[in-house]
Amino acid sequence: MPEIHFLEELLIVLAVTISIVFLSQKLRVPAIVGFLLAGVVIGPGGLALITSVNQVETLADIGLVLLLFIIGIEFSLESFLTMQRRIIWAGFLQVFVTVLVVLTIVLSLGVPPGVGVFYGFLVTMSSTAIVLRIYNDRGETNSIQGRLASGTLLFQDLCIVPMMLLVPFLAQSARGSLLGVGWAILKSLLALVLIVWTARKLLPRLLHQVALVRNREVFILFVVLICLGTAWLSSVSGLSLALGALIAGLVISESELSHQVVADVLPLRDCFSGIFFISIGMLLNPEILRQDWLTPVVELLLIVSIKTLVVLVIFWWLYRSARLGILLGLSLAQIGEFSFILAKAGIGHNLLSTTEEQIFLAASIPSMIATPFLIQSAHRIADRLTGQMGLENEKRPVADRTTQTAEIEGHVIIVGYGLNGQNLARVLRESGIPYQVLELDPELVRAGKAAGEPINFGDGTRTDILQQVGIGRARVLVIAISDPTATARTVSQARRLRSDVKILVRTRYVVEIERLYSLGANQVIPEEFETSVEIFARVLQEYHVPRNVIGLQVDLIRREHYGTLRGLRLEGKQLDELGQFLVGATTDTFSVLDDSPVVGRSLQETALGERSRVTVIAVVRDGKPFHNVGSDFVLQSGDLLVLLGDHESLDHAAQMISPRSSS
Repeated sequence: MPEIHFLEELLIVLAVTISIVFLSQKLRVPAIVGFLLAGVVIGPGGLALITSVNQVETLADIGLVLLLFIIGIEFSLESFLTMQRRIIWAGFLQVFVTVLVVLTIVLSLGVPPGVGVFYGFLVTMSSTAIVLRIYNDRGETNSIQGRLASGTLLFQDLCIVPMMLLVPFLAQSARGSLLGVGWAILKSLLALVLIVWTARKLLPRLLHQVALVRNREVFILFVVLICLGTAWLSSVSGLSLALGALIAGLVISESELSHQVVADVLPLRDCFSGIFFISIGMLLNPEILRQDWLTPVVELLLIVSIKTLVVLVIFWWLYRSARLGILLGLSLAQIGEFSFILAKAGIGHNLLSTTEEQIFLAASIPSMIATPFLIQSAHRIADRLTGQMGLENEKRPVADRTTQTAEIEGHVIIVGYGLNGQNLARVLRESGIPYQVLELDPELVRAGKAAGEPINFGDGTRTDILQQVGIGRARVLVIAISDPTATARTVSQARRLRSDVKILVRTRYVVEIERLYSLGANQVIPEEFETSVEIFARVLQEYHVPRNVIGLQVDLIRREHYGTLRGLRLEGKQLDELGQFLVGATTDTFSVLDDSPVVGRSLQETALGERSRVTVIAVVRDGKPFHNVGSDFVLQSGDLLVLLGDHESLDHAAQMISPRSSS
């Protein structure tokens, strides 16, 4: 029975999918890498657990449609339009130059221009899922390379729309007339415009009406109907299923219900996209590789080399940092998941033969598998290459000569002009303390200069840049960037240049604390623990612990490098000593408000001492203290009472003094 056979294959694929997700979380490796390898192993060319991939590919197509649908919803046209112009320019250059380089190479081999452009499309795409997952795990999402990589990948994802539109035209250009190509383009564009116009007019209204039913099952089914239905309309119009799903997602992204749609469809997307990547791995036939393994290896090296060099040159030119270019070049050197989508479309239009498809898969899958290791070693490679090529000592102006610090001494150097850097700069400016700012993002530098800040464009990991902002005469160096590796290198370089400069470092992660201290930091401020310290102090205030005692304990925590919060036992004074303040007597102050029940009444009438068992030490009225007040002392609005008692008594007194809540 074919149905039973299909069910067996589906069970195998689902079991493998669950196992890979579990293992990838344990090994901290992107699941896509495991899916691709698993597909090779269980497919017809491996252990042959799956003998026919046709039925699995049907599920994979559904997964692909859902994948692009979610990407379309998560993509915000508004956020793209507000992206920095330099990132958009970098993304455009990366796509254009990569296609141009690949086209030049294949033309020299006698490949038709249309096929050459298609090859360029395949090579230019990088893996959004893998790169962003690795950056997130490494804590570099908010670093400058993380932001630039995200922007470039977003631009690439957007380019999938015109690329998918151009696939049939590239195929026709190789064998059809120019008039035929033009007519085909016009028909597809008209179909695309009609689909988009209809979707924008109907889908948001229909989605809103379905949401009013307040039935989650109906809502999910309708969303899936929109996704698959738009994909089907796109397909019958001569476009692709994937493009139709992306259009549906982009239209719904403008709706206020887009977040709910993502939450409901995301589990389906994750399941079917896993099946999609496994099916890609199944397509690889190891037998062909045994016959010719050299060609895929050469193609792999060419792909990684071309993408790395193109990205390196572009970002080196735009951001004047070879180190940043190397980091991004190695991060974006792999083939992306959208390339597989383009490859499937290319096969259908005879832009790729079966053998070429196998060679492409054999080169693509290892490039994706190598990505975690390339990103992990990117900082080390960048540091080594910039040193060997002499890029560390390149003599460029940091920003312009007006911001040089030859006459400044005892100033503060701020590395990083993000939110923390901007707040620190504002406080220093109001306090009259001289400072210089280092920032690697040209847009932030431009904004800072427009605001009159003494900001410089430069990489804080380079010793010559630190010297140009006066590290030799500075009093304090504050490092407030979101790149753990760059932070550590900046601390090391600064300490090597100056043994007596005070180095303060902000970090997001606890594991970096000891490493930064060992490199020479004087004070490491982890954001996680500072939040805990603030909560700790506020809670103790509620229990009337004296503020000077709270201050001493907070200072103790910081001096001990947050050892208590990290589960380490402190030497010397212990936090357990706070117990004596929680069970013993202490003092606190309470304000008498206008509608307080004690206003206009004497201390005897309020029976404050008898009922709450507190002692009134003093009353402050209009800034003048009254000591040893008697029982006939009449309380007025605005009085400040200084009370002595244990915590329970003080809480009771607060309830007596506080205004009655109106019911």
